[in-house]
Amino acid sequence: MIRIQKVLERAGLSQNEGVIIHKPSNIFYLSGYTGEGILVFGHHFQAIITDFRYTEQAENQAPGFQVLMVERGVSHIMLAKRVFDENGITAARFEDDEVTVRSFRYMEEKLTGIALSPLNFVPEQVRCVKDETEIAAIEEACNISCKAFDALLPQIREGMTEKQLQIILDNLMLEMGADSLAFDTIVASGENGSLPHAIPGNRVILKGDMITFDFGAKKKGYCADMTRTVSVGQPREEMRVIYETVLKAQEECEKMLRPGISCKEVDLHAHEVIDAAGYHGRFGHGLGHGVGIDIHEEPRLSQGCEDILEEGHIVTVEPGIYVPGLGGVRIENTCVITKDGARTLVHAQKALLIL
Repeated sequence: MIRIQKVLERAGLSQNEGVIIHKPSNIFYLSGYTGEGILVFGHHFQAIITDFRYTEQAENQAPGFQVLMVERGVSHIMLAKRVFDENGITAARFEDDEVTVRSFRYMEEKLTGIALSPLNFVPEQVRCVKDETEIAAIEEACNISCKAFDALLPQIREGMTEKQLQIILDNLMLEMGADSLAFDTIVASGENGSLPHAIPGNRVILKGDMITFDFGAKKKGYCADMTRTVSVGQPREEMRVIYETVLKAQEECEKMLRPGISCKEVDLHAHEVIDAAGYHGRFGHGLGHGVGIDIHEEPRLSQGCEDILEEGHIVTVEPGIYVPGLGGVRIENTCVITKDGARTLVHAQKALLIL
């Protein structure tokens, strides 16, 4: 209820305005409900509208919320109209980044007498600053991820494929307590390391290969995100130089994290370190992003983000260098911004591991 109140206040909603939430991550954040349906609320009401498959689940996960069930001939939006009318709502905000054109037209048709306007990412803005419960969940997810990675290391050997390593790592995270995976695990070996979002395939691990693992567990609805690059046997000298450059950028930028510093400033420093080492243009993505219920949230450590870091933000720091035909390196920690600095939630070794 407190989170709903924060959204109402941040959006500046009057007593006759309501909200329609379609996005599953926002529904979970505001109510605790993880099933299908929509959430509608205002200053004096909050209701989950779903179907028969999820009504009991909604009642268990979201105590204090009215649970309404659709039926033949009565849709989610038609029930929303009923709730709004009962509470004197004449205007409603909705997630225009989530609702399709067809769905919007249907809403216009069924919500007669209710003026619709965008919610403008207000729930996501509220979600940026994590409370203690959220930080604890993300830290637990990170701990599971680190333990799984440590258990994977002794199993890595020449002759295995990227896909085999992905399967082992995914299973380890689940065995060690993950509720699910935060995202599709990336395993990129050898020349495939130049692909930041490589899809694990049948490439066989060879002696001298560097392998990048980007992965994360999900626990209690919250994501972990970490990346480590290891070497199977002695790497090529240029790859060793690339690794040390990325490690320098990662560690220096992590030390910069604190309340009051701009996201752009931290991102810029990473690019300066990598450019100075002779790899201009080989680090083509932002330094990091927020992590929470979704694997990618605000704020973003990038040149396009004007945000200032605050206590309670959780962001990744993940510089990389990617050289086509040669390979790549990325090192990533997830960090929580504290009162006077930052604390990493990922404790796996960052120094180059030669297996």
